[in-house]
Amino acid sequence: MILKPTRFIDSVNCAIEGILYAARTQKHMRQHFLAAVAILLAVLFLRVSAIEFTLLAVSICFVLFAELFNTAIETVVDMLSPEYSEKARIAKDVAAGGVLIAAVSAAVMGWLVLANHIFPLYRELLAMFGTPAETGTLVAILVVVIAVVIIKALTGKGTPLHGGLPSGHAAIAFAIATAVSLNTQDPLTSVLSFALAAMVSHSRLLLRIHSTREVIAGALLGMGITLLILLLFKLA
Repeated sequence: MILKPTRFIDSVNCAIEGILYAARTQKHMRQHFLAAVAILLAVLFLRVSAIEFTLLAVSICFVLFAELFNTAIETVVDMLSPEYSEKARIAKDVAAGGVLIAAVSAAVMGWLVLANHIFPLYRELLAMFGTPAETGTLVAILVVVIAVVIIKALTGKGTPLHGGLPSGHAAIAFAIATAVSLNTQDPLTSVLSFALAAMVSHSRLLLRIHSTREVIAGALLGMGITLLILLLFKLA
């Protein structure tokens, strides 16, 4: 028999237990908490206004509330329908859709608030590297392709375009994103380029062609070689 808390402190303890349960059992809840910490640290260093902080705080709380609500619905559905049920699936999908809408809304709010503070700093960082020559860009991408082929040959896993360490698609995608960022020196273009590179890399995970380790290795290889080659061309 479940007894309803009669004291306020007991109600608060129950609420805290619910939050801890969601954080302990739900991976997405932990990811939302980590994202919230990252945003709050950014707010601390960027010195946003009181109104901007309020908008970010409300957005963060909205996402966490949606994830808690989703966890509660999933738990109730599992209790009422332990076997597979189409209606149970729909209930879970709708609840997950609510979390997605909240997360997208928070991402848009974070973009609108933080972009004005981060983009000027990012533009200065890109300007430090200068605008690379076209030859340097082409050489960098070709070197990335050659490096991927050599590493795959040494590890003996996968082909140049399928499987193995590192992910060639991730390496080339992030090499191009790095080159585009340095050539344009435009923060928005850079962010969109890296977002596209991340989508290309993520597709390799969805298709089960590469592991997370292989994709990350490819991304780091592509960015590292591109930065190194372009810096060498700048100094030459």
